[in-house]
Amino acid sequence: QVHLVESGGGLVQAGGSLRLSCAASGGTFSSLTMGWFRQAPRKEREFVAAISWGTSVTYYSDSVKGRFTISRDNTKNTVYLQMNSLKPEDTAVYYCAASSTRWTNLEIDFHEWGQGTQVSVDS
Repeated sequence: QVHLVESGGGLVQAGGSLRLSCAASGGTFSSLTMGWFRQAPRKEREFVAAISWGTSVTYYSDSVKGRFTISRDNTKNTVYLQMNSLKPEDTAVYYCAASSTRWTNLEIDFHEWGQGTQVSVDS
């Protein structure tokens, strides 16, 4: 079983940047597709970005494409989400998740989840 711990959330002004990190333990990180999801108040959880194992193919939601970048460091068992040009609508709890499915951005395929980290963007 993989244990995921997110960090890096906080309060930032609109237009600012944050980098989220997710450290994994207890599994074979290099064989996991890693994803970021978010849930805003009174909204359903939604997909943000994912990076596959192996060739590190990346996927992004339309709402963050061009502003957010997902990356991974298999030597550190860590996945990152660099968030630039943040908007108030990016305010949410951000969750890291892991999947054994190689190429996916479907929430149903992600079977391990972190506890989440709050990102708040002030206008």
